[in-house]
Amino acid sequence: MKEQDEPVLASTNITPLQQIMASSAGALLTSLLVTPLDVVKIRLQAQSKPFTKGKCFVYCNGLMDHLCVCQNGNGKAWYKAPPGRITGTVDAFVQIARNEGVRSLWSGLPPTLVMAIPATAIYFTCYDQLRDLLIPRMNNAETACLIAGATARLGSVTLISPLELIRTKMQFRPLSYRELTQCIRTSVTNEGWLSLWKGWGPTVLRDVPFSAMYWYNYELGKKWLCQRYNKLEPTFTMSFTAGAMSGSIAALVTLPFDVVKTRRQVELGELESLRNSPKRSSSTWKIMYRIISENGFQGLFAGLIPRLIKIAPACAIMISTYEFGKAFFRKLNNERQLKAL
Repeated sequence: MKEQDEPVLASTNITPLQQIMASSAGALLTSLLVTPLDVVKIRLQAQSKPFTKGKCFVYCNGLMDHLCVCQNGNGKAWYKAPPGRITGTVDAFVQIARNEGVRSLWSGLPPTLVMAIPATAIYFTCYDQLRDLLIPRMNNAETACLIAGATARLGSVTLISPLELIRTKMQFRPLSYRELTQCIRTSVTNEGWLSLWKGWGPTVLRDVPFSAMYWYNYELGKKWLCQRYNKLEPTFTMSFTAGAMSGSIAALVTLPFDVVKTRRQVELGELESLRNSPKRSSSTWKIMYRIISENGFQGLFAGLIPRLIKIAPACAIMISTYEFGKAFFRKLNNERQLKAL
């Protein structure tokens, strides 16, 4: 019973504001360190559908998605098509750095952080609160973590989706707030309020199972490491290791939905950049079938190596920073209580 109670004790003596501060610090550090890895991943995923004039592509730094317009299109953006086909992860780093400059590996980071930090803060804080609520009511702590992780991710994706759509439109071409308001009003009038949640479906299919598997395996891994090394609380290294392992497993299982989401948002970007009339996007399963018919079953796992190279450190950095931040605030709060006594 003590092992099941430990996750509850991990966050009961810190405030939600302190949880938000700890998760925000993790989001900032993770974005700075792993964005280049995901830029490489998306190039490998998207090169099977070559970019032409005015077309767009999407990448995700592990926290938020980011839509960019090609430099050979109508707007200014950082993407330049490499002169040759990218043959692997190392080759992608070399070609991007050589043809676009090293700074291109971090392009789009500031606007992404504007969305990533609040989204991550909502997600991690909701997870902790739900987990602490569910564990006393369930016999299995890991199952409670699985449910809390899936529910928290579903809620954060749903809340942030309209803001992400707005950010995407502002990145696509410069818009004043009046023009942006008119654009949103027109979209809602023509297609209804649900138009603000375009891309929500494949995002949920990718992120909710990822979060469920991630938190379940993370709690199992953390408990196993604590038992192995006779620790009551996980150390920074234990959190880092458990986060990397659980993130890798979840990334491998959900990669096909990540590829589908990339393909769908690339196609949506193409329609906007070419000013085509709006069309109903294909379903997730139709896009998956199309990928298999064009590139074989292995097409669903395009970018596997760079995704794993990115996800493992991203999850490890995020969770270990978050746990470290919570430990810092717990210690600070305990010291304040002792002084008050």
